[in-house]
Amino acid sequence: MANVIVFDLYGVIARVQTPEARQRIVELAGVPEERFWQAYWDCRPPYDAGQDGPAYWAEVAARLGTRFADVPALIAADLDSWCHVDPAMVEVVHELADAGHRLGLLSNIIEDLVPVWETRHGEWLGRFASLTYSCRIGVAKPERRAYEICAERLGVSPGDVLFFDDREANVVAAREAGMAAEVFESPEQVRARVLHSPFGASR
Repeated sequence: MANVIVFDLYGVIARVQTPEARQRIVELAGVPEERFWQAYWDCRPPYDAGQDGPAYWAEVAARLGTRFADVPALIAADLDSWCHVDPAMVEVVHELADAGHRLGLLSNIIEDLVPVWETRHGEWLGRFASLTYSCRIGVAKPERRAYEICAERLGVSPGDVLFFDDREANVVAAREAGMAAEVFESPEQVRARVLHSPFGASR
């Protein structure tokens, strides 16, 4: 069995948006918060699958029945809200790579964020054998094909992969695609599952 570990990015290695960052975006949008976030997330899947930023924000504005005064500022604030890491999980990435594990990343991520991540965080991203981004493959989790492409890029079958994601729906989909998968809880959980027990013991 290949010793392959695949991680989701956001909510696992990367931090999600802070309340302060979310408030900044809402202020720039000039729309009531609840309505804004509903449209923001409802319109997000095509953006994750490769839609460009201005088109995404045009869709959000249309859904809300408004026009945004400063789309470039909205894009900049949104990008900044999604590019921060959990240092404790970066340490885990290095530990796993040093221990000889083959690592992969499978992330729903917009095209505009890819160069930001690879510029700011290239050192530890370089520990991954494969980086699979939804915007580059045209499909996003929890679509089955996303998991299959990730495994193909790592040169293994889905059954050779242990996958961590913070969302239950993505974990269920990974299992349906043939992967062993767990809902991410903490760096300690990953260490216990991968470094301190035989890989695959609780498939």
